[in-house]
Amino acid sequence: MAEDKTLYDADSIQSLDARSHIRLRSGMYIGDNATPNQLLLEVFSNSLDEYNIGHGKRIVIELLSDNSVRVVDEGQGFPINEMRDDGKSVFEAAFSVINTSGKFSDDGVYGGSALGLNGVGAKIANFLSSEFWADTYNNGRKESIHFKDGLLVSREVHSCAKGNHGTAVKYIPDSQFFGTGKTDAKYFLSFFQDISCLCPGLEIIFNDCGEVYDIKSENGIADLIESRVKDRQELIQNRFVYSGKNFDVAMTFTEDAGVVLLPYVNYGYTDSGPHITGLKTTITRVFNSWAKERGILKAKDKNIDGTSLQEGLVLALNLVSTGVSYNAQTKEKIVKCDTSFLDDFSTQLEVWLDNNPDDGRTIIEKALIARRAAEAAKKAREAVKQKAAEKTKKIILPSKLADCHSKNRMECEIYVTEGDSASGGAKLIRNASTQAVLGLRGKVLNCLVATPRQIMKNAEVVDIIKALGFDYEFTEKNSIVHYDKEKLRYGKFIIAADRDSDGSHIQLLVLALLWKLVPQLIKDGYVYIALPPLYKAEWGTKYKYLQDKQELEDFSKNHKDFQLTYFKGLGEASPEELGAMIIDPATRQIAQVNIEDVQVANQIIYDLMGADSEPKKKFVFGEE
Repeated sequence: MAEDKTLYDADSIQSLDARSHIRLRSGMYIGDNATPNQLLLEVFSNSLDEYNIGHGKRIVIELLSDNSVRVVDEGQGFPINEMRDDGKSVFEAAFSVINTSGKFSDDGVYGGSALGLNGVGAKIANFLSSEFWADTYNNGRKESIHFKDGLLVSREVHSCAKGNHGTAVKYIPDSQFFGTGKTDAKYFLSFFQDISCLCPGLEIIFNDCGEVYDIKSENGIADLIESRVKDRQELIQNRFVYSGKNFDVAMTFTEDAGVVLLPYVNYGYTDSGPHITGLKTTITRVFNSWAKERGILKAKDKNIDGTSLQEGLVLALNLVSTGVSYNAQTKEKIVKCDTSFLDDFSTQLEVWLDNNPDDGRTIIEKALIARRAAEAAKKAREAVKQKAAEKTKKIILPSKLADCHSKNRMECEIYVTEGDSASGGAKLIRNASTQAVLGLRGKVLNCLVATPRQIMKNAEVVDIIKALGFDYEFTEKNSIVHYDKEKLRYGKFIIAADRDSDGSHIQLLVLALLWKLVPQLIKDGYVYIALPPLYKAEWGTKYKYLQDKQELEDFSKNHKDFQLTYFKGLGEASPEELGAMIIDPATRQIAQVNIEDVQVANQIIYDLMGADSEPKKKFVFGEE
């Protein structure tokens, strides 16, 4: 085996301040870099938070011809010239010191339910702008700050009229961080219209380069539903509209097949989360229960599925909740939130159905038609799919394969890992463009002694061959794989297993599988074995991975004071450690498998797994 080793130490590590890191990795904080939309969202969210705690009823947003953006609110304003221990004023820190916010606490002024990237968002708007200005008015005083490239240029304090209060922000998005420096006016016009429906009484003045929109909702969330129905033909006569303790929800059904969901949490749009799942589940459960109580469905009838019931659904939700957890800074996907509102929603939906039985029956009847159509369509698709598969022998990739996306097959590589833990960590840390991961469950079938029937029925074997991209014929009598370089989907096939006896066993079994079914894959040099280290030695700010006891002994001769970490298995390593040990080409160690290696492996497997028990006995008990 030819080894490729690289020393990775602290000299390779950089430390960046918050401003520099945000400017270097802006996508981590704002998601899509195509437009500077997120900057306006963050600045606007501060003004909206002021409205939601009772300060001001109007927010003005201006998109100017030079791509600059201005947001003015009638909030309470910041404390003026109040200095911190770091020498910055509270107002300056709000736009320049990361994780500075008044919105972290669930029992604070804002109730922990603010819209923006709490403690981060306003700073992002500053750090990703070529120039940034802010003025705040409070109790007869005004504080002004000016930044260039996220660095303070000036800070001034002046007197002003005592009646003035609020905050004005102006910034110019830095085009080096965005595909365009122009804020998407069309997107924000729609967004502000939605927000006005979630905040009845709030007036939003939106000036798009001289074209002014005065946006205000009188009927709240009911107006949001109305804006989405428009030309659609409604199925029912009476809409469901309800305001609970911490949520508003409105719902109707149209003749369309599509579903329109407008789920807002803390005034921010979210496209997934337990609140959405819970709403769908509740609707499905309540409608099915009501239909059986009314005799529309018989007790023995199977329930109508959620997809059929939700055809034509138009639903808007605004949930105000504390303790919400998101998957990323941009708050599009919710991981955890309070779903106790669903009990109240369920009760009110039952009441609505009882009060509107004709509408309920109409919805159920449409759902039954949709279910029958879906079942017929499914049968037709399966027939077409079966026919196409028989004709083209198209390989369907394994469902548990986390594939990569590059079209250059030879730069791609697949990791075949031992267990779900290791595969889960590898999926998190991999380069999704060029690195695929296929996790194995348990030990692979010993293909050297297995019958064609056993190979045919073994899911792990089939998944490996499918992932490689080869045509195959697994029957009761034959196990044939058609090796074709043009169809090979990866330039490297890397076996990643633990450094213990079980891991070695799995390595041998995978090698035996390849040697039995696709030996040319090994002969052509596509097969590698990952060499995760057994130890990590740390001294001072440096560290080094050590492969085995011999490397540890050699290292110990020249190093006395160091801390040693022993890795029991890949599944116990953090994603970051796993990346350094076997995933990252800059730090990993992998070894190419040659013919001799496989022949040795085969002999071992034949000895240990074959019909003759004597070699196995010698291996286990050490008998001569």
